[in-house]
Amino acid sequence: MRRPFIAGNWKMNTTVEEAVTLVSTMTGDLRSETGVDIVLCPPFVSLYKIREMIAGTNIGLGAQNMYFKDKGAFTGEVSPLMIKALCQYVILGHSERRHIFGETDALVNEKVKAALSAGLTPIFCIGETLEENDAGRMGEVITRQVKEGLKGIPAGKEIVIAYEPIWAIGTGRAAAGAQADETIGLIRTEAAGVLGREAAGSTRILYGGSVTAANIAEFIGQPQIDGALVGGASLKASEFSSIVKQTGAIKAAP
Repeated sequence: MRRPFIAGNWKMNTTVEEAVTLVSTMTGDLRSETGVDIVLCPPFVSLYKIREMIAGTNIGLGAQNMYFKDKGAFTGEVSPLMIKALCQYVILGHSERRHIFGETDALVNEKVKAALSAGLTPIFCIGETLEENDAGRMGEVITRQVKEGLKGIPAGKEIVIAYEPIWAIGTGRAAAGAQADETIGLIRTEAAGVLGREAAGSTRILYGGSVTAANIAEFIGQPQIDGALVGGASLKASEFSSIVKQTGAIKAAP
């Protein structure tokens, strides 16, 4: 059984004070949920403070990005060693990094390898645009991103994959559960070609894209979907807690 995984990507939202309030509000509900791996991914400026707040709890911490060099003249970037001192996870290859900031498959691959080398668990994001989907190129795009993004990954390393169709991110237009499950099945098959069948079979693959408390059950009830990378709904304490609790209950059901 792959253990369920719910991560909240806060993106460029919340000041440190707002982050403290949000975590204070949601931790009471989340402390009792032991059947799901829970990860919060706030902006860099809040990582240290939130790390202190969740110490000793069942809640993990993740960064939203990093560069692949340990140090150097890379103004504005954050290194794997800096991230490692604060958290266990890091989101890499998010569509906003790819399409707004021009990150390529090759760059994302360098970041994934650097994160693993530093002892971090990457949350490796992939997904097609609306134009690619409408043109029937989803399979082609997903296959390329998986093969290029996971190229050269050492055996035995943990990695979490998040499928986020770009046309569903922040639009309120989530993919249908069965549709997402079919695509994630394809991702697992392609990952097996890179990582090996056993490793791919144990790799947790999440769905992301307009996930809410109202629709999480549609995704979590699918056999290939192991959790969710939650965007806007993770900024609402009660909604994020509901997503986590529903996930735990559904995945624990016989």
